[in-house]
Amino acid sequence: MPLSEHEQRLLDEMERSLYQNDADFVAKVGGGRVRPTYRAVVLGILLAVVGIGVLLTGVFTQIVLVGILGFVLMLAGVLVAITPSRRKRAAAALDDQQQASTPKQAQQPGFMDKLNERWDKRQDGEQ
Repeated sequence: MPLSEHEQRLLDEMERSLYQNDADFVAKVGGGRVRPTYRAVVLGILLAVVGIGVLLTGVFTQIVLVGILGFVLMLAGVLVAITPSRRKRAAAALDDQQQASTPKQAQQPGFMDKLNERWDKRQDGEQ
């Protein structure tokens, strides 16, 4: 069942508040995901294909060592393809630190403050 428009707005506001107030938590949970580069994906796929070839060669020639080498090459290819580069990871971490260290502008009332205000108004009989 989809969210109503009001619920979607509340969810978006809660999300923005979380990103503003808990930058460290978001960074730890995965806010700064870094994707692998195109070059690493292509290199990983090529390495995996070569690994499959070496593995099949090891199977057909019945040389266990060649089969194991092929498997290791395939595994290395997959790891190269899915792992982000160190440079990108370091840049993302630096970005997160800079965002966390910048002072916040004038404190605007947060989501919870607005909810508390609305609750108080309801308790007083206003609305």
